[in-house]
Amino acid sequence: MTSVAFTTPNDSRSTTGVLLIAGILIATLTEAIASTVLSLGRSDIIGDTYATPDEFAWLDVGYTALKLVGFMTAHWLLNRFTPRNVMIASTLLMGLACGIAAITARLDLLVALRIMQGFSGGTLLVAGQTILFLAYPRAHQPTLQALFAMGAVVAPATIAPALQGWLIDSQSWTWIFFSIVPVALAAAGLLLIADCPMSTSIRRRPFDWIGFSLIAATLFCFTYVFSQGSRWDWFEEPHILWLTVIGTAALLAFLGQQVLASGKGLLDFTLFRSDDFSFAFIVSFVAGAALFGSAFLIPTFALSVLAFTPTDAGQLLLPSGAFFIGALLISAFLMQVRRVPPFATVPFGILMIMVAMWMLSGSTSESGTDDMMAAILLRGLGLGFLFLSITLIAFSNLDSRNLACGIGLFNTGRQLGGLMGVAALQTLIDHNVVANGVILGANVTAGGSAVIERLTSTTAMLTERGMDAVAAGRAATSLLGRAVSSQSTVIAFDTAFNAVALLFVIAAPLLIGIKVGLARYAKVRAARTMAVRQPTPISSGTDTPCASFRSFEPR
Repeated sequence: MTSVAFTTPNDSRSTTGVLLIAGILIATLTEAIASTVLSLGRSDIIGDTYATPDEFAWLDVGYTALKLVGFMTAHWLLNRFTPRNVMIASTLLMGLACGIAAITARLDLLVALRIMQGFSGGTLLVAGQTILFLAYPRAHQPTLQALFAMGAVVAPATIAPALQGWLIDSQSWTWIFFSIVPVALAAAGLLLIADCPMSTSIRRRPFDWIGFSLIAATLFCFTYVFSQGSRWDWFEEPHILWLTVIGTAALLAFLGQQVLASGKGLLDFTLFRSDDFSFAFIVSFVAGAALFGSAFLIPTFALSVLAFTPTDAGQLLLPSGAFFIGALLISAFLMQVRRVPPFATVPFGILMIMVAMWMLSGSTSESGTDDMMAAILLRGLGLGFLFLSITLIAFSNLDSRNLACGIGLFNTGRQLGGLMGVAALQTLIDHNVVANGVILGANVTAGGSAVIERLTSTTAMLTERGMDAVAAGRAATSLLGRAVSSQSTVIAFDTAFNAVALLFVIAAPLLIGIKVGLARYAKVRAARTMAVRQPTPISSGTDTPCASFRSFEPR
């Protein structure tokens, strides 16, 4: 591959840098809004499209599966075309797909548009993060990656749900898609104005269609299984079992095909020679489960148990976004200015998330925003300290040859971890609601003094409000049954909150052991190697945006 050099006029360096970063961050907001549109707008979309739950599932599966495919193939696009053009094209495709989705209620067309949104979203995330790493020196990456995380991680977890809840209550779900169009146009415009220099030489690498087909089948099967398995009671349903088998077989075939491709396959597995990347890739699954799992539990608890409106449920996580951002900036300051190693903040992040989930496990049906806010804010702090650290651990030692591939794999691990975490929590809640209902119902006996007292007081209250005695008695019995069902649900959610906390209790020592093992293996391998291969710097140290895009010959 030929080396590529760029130049940018000195008097426009500062302006170009600001516009480039702003364009990338605004582009990530389009994916943040699109990726969470179904979380609060599910019932409204089902009502307007007359979709069954099975039909509606394809809106979610199509988006997520193609987003994962975008993660896995973006690096080829970035080698085939200039990174800026890939970023602009992906952003405009997202805006176009969302604009059409806002004016149609045809389910088949919406599914196709969600597929377009998913692929463009995954591609633009990888392209944006790759540009930041390639365009700026390594010393500036803590601050830049903290800014990128605000759009790629903080926004979908906090800001997007608040916006969507307000739009659903005040307008309709179509306005969620409408809101993405101007954001996409603004991002594309800033990227064009930034005028990132075009490369003079592009790597023409053949596309691995066999590997692409196998990994696409794998990701589609696993996405469907993880997102819909709980609804079908997992392997009790034959098609879930068969998709699991097909997905596993496709994954094994893909790995074998990549080995036989001898470096010409879809992915660059030399990434895993870096013990830092290998460790961060494993951690990404746990971090994804914590992020997506807690982001699923808190609004769902507010909607189903506390009877919050979509606006209130969306705003519940909004204050934690400020703490999330604060933790990102504090981490960036410590790493960039104080030279604190990225590993140092990981224990703080894990501990804060564990404590926050334990605090939420004490929630009741009488809980309100004030009761939950301390734990929600602490969760935001923990996620901020955790995510920037693992990002820098994963990518700091990669060179431009495999950087984009590493970013795609890391994001794939985080997304799959999130899918697995949400699926496990949803299954846990479903099973516990039924089990708790049986246990509580067995203790609500007709002759019990507490039951008689509860029914008598409720009947008297309803009678005083004008209901006749017979109807009041039936209503009192019905209300008691609803109270038992509500309490069963509360206990199930509290168990799920505890499960997220226990995830880190179990995972933390395992991750430490894995890190120690990887470090020792790296030392042994280095000792046995006569010529130690040093990582090639990502950038030349200049502050000029895009001035350090370059390619390297295979070593």
